[in-house]
Amino acid sequence: MDRNQAETAIQTLREQLEYHNNCYYNMDSPKISDHEYDMMMRELRTLEQEFPELVRSDSPTQKVGGTAKREAGVLVKHKVPMLSLQDVFSKEEVEEFVTEMQEQLQNPEFVVEYKIDGLSMALRYEEGKLNLAVTRGDGVNFGEDVTVNAKVISDVKKKLKVPVEYLEVRGEVYMKNKDFERVNEMQELKGKKPFANPRNCAAGTLRQLDSKITKERGLSMFVFNIQQIRGMELTTHTQGYEYLKKNGIPVIDDYRVCRTKEEVWEAICAIGENRGTLGYDIDGAVVKLNSLADREQLGATSKVPRWAVAYKYPPEEKETTLLDVELSVGRTGRITPTAIFEPVRLCGTSVSRATLHNQDFIDELDLRIGDRILVYKSGEIIPKIRKVLKEKRPKDAVTYRLPEVCPVCGAKTRREKDTADLRCTSSSCPAQLERRIINFVGRDAMDIKGFGTVYVEELVRLGYIKDVADIYILKDHREALIEQGIIGKEKNTDKLLNAIEKSKENDAYQLLTGFGIPNVGKAAAKSILREFRTIQNLSQADIEELKQVNDIGEVSANCILEFFGDTENQKMIERMQGYGVNMATREQPAGDKFQGMTFVVTGTLPTLGRKEAAELIEQQGGKVAGSVSKKTSMVLAGENAGSKLTKAQELGIKILSEEEFLAMLQPADQ
Repeated sequence: MDRNQAETAIQTLREQLEYHNNCYYNMDSPKISDHEYDMMMRELRTLEQEFPELVRSDSPTQKVGGTAKREAGVLVKHKVPMLSLQDVFSKEEVEEFVTEMQEQLQNPEFVVEYKIDGLSMALRYEEGKLNLAVTRGDGVNFGEDVTVNAKVISDVKKKLKVPVEYLEVRGEVYMKNKDFERVNEMQELKGKKPFANPRNCAAGTLRQLDSKITKERGLSMFVFNIQQIRGMELTTHTQGYEYLKKNGIPVIDDYRVCRTKEEVWEAICAIGENRGTLGYDIDGAVVKLNSLADREQLGATSKVPRWAVAYKYPPEEKETTLLDVELSVGRTGRITPTAIFEPVRLCGTSVSRATLHNQDFIDELDLRIGDRILVYKSGEIIPKIRKVLKEKRPKDAVTYRLPEVCPVCGAKTRREKDTADLRCTSSSCPAQLERRIINFVGRDAMDIKGFGTVYVEELVRLGYIKDVADIYILKDHREALIEQGIIGKEKNTDKLLNAIEKSKENDAYQLLTGFGIPNVGKAAAKSILREFRTIQNLSQADIEELKQVNDIGEVSANCILEFFGDTENQKMIERMQGYGVNMATREQPAGDKFQGMTFVVTGTLPTLGRKEAAELIEQQGGKVAGSVSKKTSMVLAGENAGSKLTKAQELGIKILSEEEFLAMLQPADQ
């Protein structure tokens, strides 16, 4: 390759890596696998080594990925840089690193440990008390203050048992697989998009503005380094670990101290064999010097420390035979096909199942029962089908098609418009009942305090709830509920039954939201009830009347018609009315200053909370959206408005301060 070709290839790789860095670090939404990213970075590094005159200080090989985002919190200057690690991919590269350390240092010790797949965070303690938690951000200059969220993570100790004058530690915030599955189940129940993997979920959760959500999702943390300490002398990394353990701080599991390249490689292989049995994701093994003095002597480049490397395991693939396709119906009615194949061992565990997502995915693979397939584990944990080995296909193999009826209740299935999802059309399908109940009692709908998922599941399982209306006759089963301890003893049971009784007084828009009609969320429900006033009026509306409501298009209108046209839903509403559930809205629009306008509220306003500002907009006939688009009329922006403000400026959308917004609400003669 000549210089001109190299320059073109380097520029292309830099642009691609910058894009994927942004997706991974800032958007928490990677578009390619870690292995694909690593290979691109390795190719760029090789080209830059071959043509050193083309190396630039802003190249992805020369800096830590990611930026500090003001939306997540106040920016904090790093006291100690939070650098990346140099990746290696072969036994030879590992041995080369060990040999290089042995040549430069006297009898160095190495610590080999898991590389946790999560989000880096530093914790600062002053006089034994947690003072600050900060994300990596750009790794060198600034990170984001996430102290409030860090304090609700159970692994984060707010007070040290053995305090020192000052301590800064660095660790990895991650999500255990069981917690990730629980969170994604809740996302599906609420009709929200599931997270792609535990790392994305952990990163998004740590940056949440609401610490209650952070606590509910159940993040974990391992500490893997003491960044700085005053008031105690430490000479080795493992001494630091022992001190952290005395304080109840979780450190990386099963680390090994090694002295030779053979021992180091053996430890890496042991981690590789064990990774499939862990309850969390790892994305490699770290080899680091144990002596803190040796680390100080070697120092770091602008991107990586010279005293550590990260070994990345090659993706493991196995060939097997597809035996069958199993169907399951989720609580949203979505039908998910799962491939059943002859068991193979991947990343230390036996796997025999992999999701097939939908018919489009099956067609893309051209998958047929009896096919020989290549299976791998995405992110070292989730089994997936890489491809079909068509050269080994049996002659009588037939393309698999999803059925036209629900495998649970036998109702017709329907493909959702503009998606590849196939759903059961029956609102009374048992597989969907729990999801409907959870949505109905949730905070954005009827907001029945204390009605948790566990109670819903148990009440449905035992037959106390067969449809949503049954919630309002649970009081008739009070004695049985107390006797069986489903909700708890008398006090807890009465507390929930009273909350259910109180919910009868809710505004009708909350009831409409609770029905879980597709494309009718809280904001749409408010707009609809402002127009029709009662659930009865709404049930008698035709499609043209529905489409007259602000932001209700043909798709939403048809969903509403379909819901109220269903006989079972009519019976449910009639029962609720008989039980005394309010069917009318009490909300009276204060005016129509913002009629037909869509606002986005972002940043911290001087006096108004976001919820309060949204209510003022809605009272004047306006709508509040969560993201900026060409349809946005105005953006109400406060301090630290972040990317939403930037996008609004790029689109030429009017930006309002709180003062300007409040002035707009004043009567015209003032």
